[in-house]
Amino acid sequence: MRLSAYIRQTIYTSPVEIELRHLGFWTSAMATAAAAKKKTNKKNSSREGQFRHALDTCSKNGDLAGALALYETAVAEDLRLSAYHFNSLLHILSSSIETLGDKASTRSVVDAGSRIFDAMVAAGIAPNEATVTSMARIAAWRPDGGGDLAFDLVRTMGEKYGATPRLRTYGPALFAFCRGLEAEKAYDVENHMVSTGVVPEEQEIAALLEVSAKVGREDKVYGYLHWLRSNVRYVTATTAEILERWFGSKPAAEVGGSNWDSGRVKDAILKNGGGWHGLGWLGKGTWEVNRANVNADGRCTSCGQQLACVDIDQSETKKFAESVASLAMEREAMSNFKKFQDWLDDHDNYDAIVDGANVALYQQNFADGGFSLSQLEAVVGELSKRFENKWPLVILHNRRIQALMENPYNRQLLVTWKSKGALYTTPSGSNDDWYWLYAAVRLGCWLVTNDEMRDHIFELLGRSFFPKWKERHQVRYNFAKGNLTLVMPPPYSTVIQECETGSWHVPLDDKCDDEKLRTWICIRRHESHQASCEADLTGHSVQTITESQDLPTIPAKCANNSNSNSAGRVIGKRKERPSTF
Repeated sequence: MRLSAYIRQTIYTSPVEIELRHLGFWTSAMATAAAAKKKTNKKNSSREGQFRHALDTCSKNGDLAGALALYETAVAEDLRLSAYHFNSLLHILSSSIETLGDKASTRSVVDAGSRIFDAMVAAGIAPNEATVTSMARIAAWRPDGGGDLAFDLVRTMGEKYGATPRLRTYGPALFAFCRGLEAEKAYDVENHMVSTGVVPEEQEIAALLEVSAKVGREDKVYGYLHWLRSNVRYVTATTAEILERWFGSKPAAEVGGSNWDSGRVKDAILKNGGGWHGLGWLGKGTWEVNRANVNADGRCTSCGQQLACVDIDQSETKKFAESVASLAMEREAMSNFKKFQDWLDDHDNYDAIVDGANVALYQQNFADGGFSLSQLEAVVGELSKRFENKWPLVILHNRRIQALMENPYNRQLLVTWKSKGALYTTPSGSNDDWYWLYAAVRLGCWLVTNDEMRDHIFELLGRSFFPKWKERHQVRYNFAKGNLTLVMPPPYSTVIQECETGSWHVPLDDKCDDEKLRTWICIRRHESHQASCEADLTGHSVQTITESQDLPTIPAKCANNSNSNSAGRVIGKRKERPSTF
């Protein structure tokens, strides 16, 4: 067929053209194509250059009709298109399809996207992840079977094109199934996602939770709520509305049991690091859902519940300590670090580890500044008083010790610390960072340092639970006009929390600087149901979603103290006890 006849047949019988005429876009589309054809400046003198410039203009302006007209013109003129051209066209279609509004227009754009994708493959150009993502977004809006088509693209992209899916690649299929209440297919997408190492984020988890709620899968709702807890620090307004709708529904009121083993629940919370038990829905009856705040001590202003300062669990703690030790022995003389590990096994009764160099060098960048042992002495003294004359462990490098021993007062102080078991000297050539970090993790105690731990050695540890551990264990300090202030870890964690009575507290992403102003969703059984359940703890346990799993444990000193009223900040020489772990 001659090109002129082909273009007439392609353009004037195209379903896309019919819909674009209906939408009033075709005149501007043809104008864009004509403008591209006439452009002859030096920079874009070739046909390919003209096409790319016009296509980039369509992409910038979100001009769907113009992009489709350009493509039809390129096909008519037998223009050789590159991967960039195909990807740009599919990107424009995928970005515009949600705004079309009616099924006929949407179907036309889906068909156009399929033709462009097929033409790309036929031209011998392998689609990459961006290509498949755009095509999946287009396919997902097909009125019949869109989710299946999008998911099939993702499942086969590795085998067919050697491309690796990302989170965004799975989104179109997952959200299409969730919109269509095809929960089982949505779970299939989730399973495939996890099998490839892709971790869902808030939007995906919230969509799975919502579809589970709508189809009556209360067990799945519970699981996804915990997935939110472990992956999202605080939720968006959209997710908050999904949760409020669920807890206000009839199925939510009917799920759960009135009797449970309260001892088992408390043990699970302790072993998990605080803030959740994971044993299933507790209680029965309607839920009372309120927006509230949490005061400086960590108490909910709606129900009065004391929120927990959440720690990493025992399995994470063990993994963390092993990771630190492994990296340390790769970079240190193995015998030196092994000697420290053995020493720590015999000296494990510490509540605080002190990064000695960090404290002694604090604000010493002035003319007469140096290694301030007096600052270190003040920290050690304050910690000793706070722990009823129990000494902390100071980690100091050997070269620091040698310099300090030249002063008689310093020598006497160091000898005293050594005799009390309050000082460990790291050997020459070592990095004392590994020693104080390992000790704090291994013993599950406080770490006194202002080090933000952002150096490359800490990057090697990964970011999965390091931030949570730092928030729970790092004690910062300052010396204002020579007066020591210890800034203790916060008395509660701003994360989703599940209480031993079955209530929930969910923080919202308010973008606020003052935590006391942050909005929380306080969710608990209606007062009459709550009182009935709390009075009826007969030792029976509810059916759980984690019945066969071994619950992790944590050191006793890291257990949350729900009775703590500490505000997390101690100044000077006050003798009050800190909130315990």
